[in-house]
Amino acid sequence: MSTKIAICPGSFDPPTDGHINIIKRARKQFDKIIVAIAKNTSKNTIFTTEERIEMLREIFKKCKDIEVDSFDGLLVDYCRKIGCHTLVRGIRNMSDYEYEFQMALANKTLYPELEFIYLMTEGQYSHLSSSIIKELIMLGGTSAGMCHPIVEKKLKEKLKK
Repeated sequence: MSTKIAICPGSFDPPTDGHINIIKRARKQFDKIIVAIAKNTSKNTIFTTEERIEMLREIFKKCKDIEVDSFDGLLVDYCRKIGCHTLVRGIRNMSDYEYEFQMALANKTLYPELEFIYLMTEGQYSHLSSSIIKELIMLGGTSAGMCHPIVEKKLKEKLKK
């Protein structure tokens, strides 16, 4: 019997409750989810790749079917390297849809065997973004209900420096 594996890629800087929700919901469709953290993105990250890996491994430590990894370079090359043909992504709104549509077409050109599964964000997470959470914490607010307590603690430590 073959194992159904999907990759849930992203920068996860920081991981939000919306990310966690998408990953946990994807578990119902696959035997294994690989949370793949992009090392070099065009985004200016607050956390190092290692810090993001550490946070996500802590959050999912009781989930034996979720693995946290990172990749450098093209996502399609990472997919080929581990032999995975399915990506899972969350969509919050129309601008996410437009971005994901463009990325899917580009990735499909580079790796025709790749398939994409999109999960609509649940309403309570539709307003969340890593940027909003970072700004809230920077301005002295709380991110309760938006990100895991581990993430909030690490953000506060990082942004106080």
